[in-house]
Amino acid sequence: MKNAFITGANVGQANLLTKALADRGWRVFAGVLPGAPTDLKTGGNIVVVDQDVSSDESVKASAAAVTAALNGEGLDLLMNVAGVANIGTGVLEAADFTAVQRLFNINLFGQLRVIQAFLPLIRQNAPGSRIANYSSGAILANPVGAGPYNMTKHAIHGMTLTLRHELAPFGIQVTSIVPGGVLTAMSANSHANTRKTWNEQPEALRQIYEPHLGRVMMQVLPDMLEKSGSTPEQALVGTLQILDKKKWKPMEYLGKDVKPMGVMKRLFSDAQLESIMRRTFQVPSYRA
Repeated sequence: MKNAFITGANVGQANLLTKALADRGWRVFAGVLPGAPTDLKTGGNIVVVDQDVSSDESVKASAAAVTAALNGEGLDLLMNVAGVANIGTGVLEAADFTAVQRLFNINLFGQLRVIQAFLPLIRQNAPGSRIANYSSGAILANPVGAGPYNMTKHAIHGMTLTLRHELAPFGIQVTSIVPGGVLTAMSANSHANTRKTWNEQPEALRQIYEPHLGRVMMQVLPDMLEKSGSTPEQALVGTLQILDKKKWKPMEYLGKDVKPMGVMKRLFSDAQLESIMRRTFQVPSYRA
C-alpha cells in the first residue's frame, strides 16, 4: 500500500483526489482545515488530519500525527493543493498589503511549511517518492486584476524548480501542476465576485482604470472561465494521468484551457506570448 498526504482536502479538487486515490488502494492522509465543512471521515483508506497550512504549529502537529500513524513507514506522495484565490484582487496599485500578506501566507508559505514538515517522510521512501505543488495557469496568462495571486503562483513554481535540483540526488521527483480554470466553488459566480471585488477598490483608482480594464476584468475573463474551464471531473482525470506518468516535467499542465498555453510557451518568445495574451484578454493598447 502506498501512502499519500494531500493538503486542502476538505472540498474541491483535493477532496476528489483523496477519494480517487483511496479507491485505487492508496492510504491517503487528508489534510483538512479545522472546523471547515467536509464530507471526509476517517475510515477505510482515508485518514483525516487537522491542518491549517497558515500555521506553523498546526502543520508541525499534522506531520507528527501522520508520522505516528505511519508507524515507521514513509510517504510516497505529497500533494500541495491547499490555497485561496479571491483575496487581494484588483489592480496592483490598489493592493491591500494585509490581504496580500495573507495570500502569501496561505498559498506560498503554506506549501513551504508542509514541505519542510513532511519532507523527512518523503525522503524515507526515496527513491521514487514525489512532491506535486499546485501552481496555476495564471503564471502563463498573468491576467489583470489578479496580480497578488499570480505572484504567489510564480513563487510556488520557483520553489518547485529549486526543489527539483535539491532533491534529485535522492531520487525524489518534484513538479508544479499548472491547472487552468476549474469550475469549482472557488471560481463559482465569477461575474458577481469580480464585480464585488472591483467595487471594493478605491474610488479614485476605479475611475482611472475602469475605462481601460473594467470590461476585461468583469466580463472577458469571467466569460472565458465559464466557457473554457474544466469540470471538476475532467480536472480529476487529468490529475490522475499526471500521477501515472513515470517521469515528471518541471510543469505538468492540467486543463483544456491551459494546455494550449503550454504549447505556445514553447513556440513563442515571452514578448510574443505576452502579445497573444493581451489580444486574447482584449487588453487595450495605448493610443496617443
